[in-house]
Amino acid sequence: MNESEIRQIVEKQRAYFYTGATLPLEGRIRALKKLRTYIREHEAELNQAIREDLGKSAYESYMCETGLVLTEITYMLRHIRSFAREKTVYTPLAQFPSRSFVKPSPYGVTLIMSPWNYPFLLTIDPLADAIAAGNTAVIKPSAYSPCTSRAIRTMIRECFPEEYVAVVTGGRAENTCLLNEPFDYIFFTGSQAVGKEVMAHAARHLTPVTLELGGKSPCIIEKTADLPLAAKRIVFGKYLNCGQTCVAPDYIYCDEEIRDRLVEEIRKQIRKQFGPSPLTNNDYGNIINEKHFDRIMGLIDPEKVVWGGKSDKSTRKIEPTLMNHVTFNDAVMQEEIFGPVLPVLTYDSLDAAIEKINSMPHPLALYLFTSDKQAAKKVMSRCGFGGGCINDTIIHLATSEMGFGGFGESGMGSYHGKEGFRTFSHNKSIVDKKTWLDLPMRYQPYKKFNEKLLHIFLR
Repeated sequence: MNESEIRQIVEKQRAYFYTGATLPLEGRIRALKKLRTYIREHEAELNQAIREDLGKSAYESYMCETGLVLTEITYMLRHIRSFAREKTVYTPLAQFPSRSFVKPSPYGVTLIMSPWNYPFLLTIDPLADAIAAGNTAVIKPSAYSPCTSRAIRTMIRECFPEEYVAVVTGGRAENTCLLNEPFDYIFFTGSQAVGKEVMAHAARHLTPVTLELGGKSPCIIEKTADLPLAAKRIVFGKYLNCGQTCVAPDYIYCDEEIRDRLVEEIRKQIRKQFGPSPLTNNDYGNIINEKHFDRIMGLIDPEKVVWGGKSDKSTRKIEPTLMNHVTFNDAVMQEEIFGPVLPVLTYDSLDAAIEKINSMPHPLALYLFTSDKQAAKKVMSRCGFGGGCINDTIIHLATSEMGFGGFGESGMGSYHGKEGFRTFSHNKSIVDKKTWLDLPMRYQPYKKFNEKLLHIFLR
């Protein structure tokens, strides 16, 4: 689309929003139900589109994308009435007689920009929250996942008129045109570099934003950890979607005493979960494109590989790879890996590990494996990160009961469930002042008696 076409969509949505058509709850509920029905009826087609882009099996696509979206929509349908309800709050005596209340209200025309690694989940999850809150939405899926983007465009066109929800496909030119428009809210998921551009453009219109970014998420293995179980759960979280997950464990940071045993357990788990030849495993996906394939391969130091390292450029597959004796100076530690490469680093003391992690940019996630409750309390309290798990990986994002998001370099704002509804809502603070009595103390001319009353009310 060109700049003129994009502007027309935004103007059409703004006009539609100001008719009040998105405000009634029954209309929002119908829209969410329509979306849910379409996903259920076209699950196989959606899973196939995801497979064409990322090589994911139908099992993994449902577990990590379509199934999670259905869960979020169902959660919203269950709670939308309570989320949207006006909430009466305490009124100060000085404002008597009146009623004070908070009214959740939609922002208006929203922009949702999504990435390629979970192209369906990270597009439709925030869309469900935006619709539930009463907004219109322009969706911009990634150009790197064209099959899923086409499937999303087909779905949205069948479910909604363009003045309610619209899809804009394309690349950087379309992104720039969209960001030049005065949206009422921008929700972006992607890299830190692009996130900075989004925020800079939003600042021109003073548009509020949510940024879901990433970072190098550490996985701390304390010496009391159950190593076989830790290895099993780390391998699942790290190599899911070939490591192309924003909250995947980026690196292992373990106690020096247990490093060798942990490495051996991880090697066992890779073989167990992916077989002796992962490159021929049909349930193991591929890297999104050749550019990222080459970048990830450039991070692998063959001398430090203790499992994996092989690849097939024709299919864009890289084996689950484990690297040992890695330092913070190695190339693999200079950027977010976003691929199936897991480096192992060690620390001498847990306090030193905490200090090192806090000296680095805030990660989106942090994982700790330990049997020591005091160690868990120390790490969870003293380390700065978006969210995480104790004795597991990535599952903290798979619930609508908790907000998901980062802070600092890993993003700002959160969504999922109630937090998602809040993200796409502005809470209006309203005082409904009654007319049958009007206290005189605030009006001039000021009187001594009223001044005494004022000191009683305001203290």
